[in-house]
Amino acid sequence: MNNELNLKKAALVVIDLQNGVVALEGKPYSTKDVVSKAAKLINVFREEGAFVGIVRVTSKDGKDVLKPLTDISSPLITGKPPKNPGDIVSEIGVTDTDFLITKHQWGAFYGTDLDLQLRRRGIDTIVLCGIATGYGVDTTAREAFQHGYNQVFAIDAMTGISQEEHEYVLKYIFPRIGRLRTVDEIIESLLD
Repeated sequence: MNNELNLKKAALVVIDLQNGVVALEGKPYSTKDVVSKAAKLINVFREEGAFVGIVRVTSKDGKDVLKPLTDISSPLITGKPPKNPGDIVSEIGVTDTDFLITKHQWGAFYGTDLDLQLRRRGIDTIVLCGIATGYGVDTTAREAFQHGYNQVFAIDAMTGISQEEHEYVLKYIFPRIGRLRTVDEIIESLLD
């Protein structure tokens, strides 16, 4: 993977690593493992002065959230709801150099200024990670593809709500719109 990523033209986009989402059970990786792997990537991008986009999904009053009629409801947190569900987990946090993107649906492009901020900086490649593989990560990846971005998927820094959902996206969708790499492979390519 030598020289596949140029940090002057690459951005790390981290999807929904916030208290309310990390409280869900992840499969095949635990949400705790995903946070740990994503933190490694974030630290490298921050240290190198590269673009770090931290994405969260929130609602002010519930009226700004999509409510389509569906056959299956969204996954729910079992047990006691986490404190401050919209806050980014403390293991990652948000620094002054990060770009906090607030969305109100699955994808990080629609209704946000993510595309504008990337284009103004000449970024043409997105490294993507987060939760959940088949929801926020997949929708953001498809939007990025439609906007013409190259993509690298940090496959061990994302997890699904179910193993089947995660595996389907990694097997059939992501290889058609980008490159699949582990966190260690991505970091190695950045520091070569």
